Amino acid sequence: MAPSDPLTMTFSALADPTRRHILARLAAGDAPVKELAASYDMSLAAVSKHLKVLEEAGLISRSREAQRRPCHLEAAPLGTVAEWLEDYRAFWERSFESLGAYVKTLQVAGAPRRPRRPGRPRRGGGR
Repeated sequence: MAPSDPLTMTFSALADPTRRHILARLAAGDAPVKELAASYDMSLAAVSKHLKVLEEAGLISRSREAQRRPCHLEAAPLGTVAEWLEDYRAFWERSFESLGAYVKTLQVAGAPRRPRRPGRPRRGGGR
C-alpha cells in the first residue's frame, strides 16, 4: 500500500490519542486553533502539527474568518473506515454465532443425567 492511500492516512492520523481527542472536540462544533490548543499541555506549534496530519488525511478542514482560522470536522474519511470495518464486523458476528452453536452442543452433550435410584424400576417398560 502506498503511504498516500486514503485509508492508510486516516488510520495513521487516528493512531494518536491527541488527534482522536481533537476530532471528538470538533464533532461538537468548529473551533479555532488557539481554542483547541488550550486543552493540551503542549505548544501551539505542536498542536498545529497534529492539525496538519488531520488535514492531510482529510479529517479536518480550515477556513479563514478575518483573523480566525476555525477547524471543521470532515467525517467522510471516517465513513470509509466504517465501511472497511463492516466486513470484519460480519466476520466476528459469524464467529460468535458459530461459537454459540458449539457451546449449545457441548451443553446438550454434557447435560447431567439424573442418576437412577437404587431399587426402582425404569419407566416405560416393565419386566
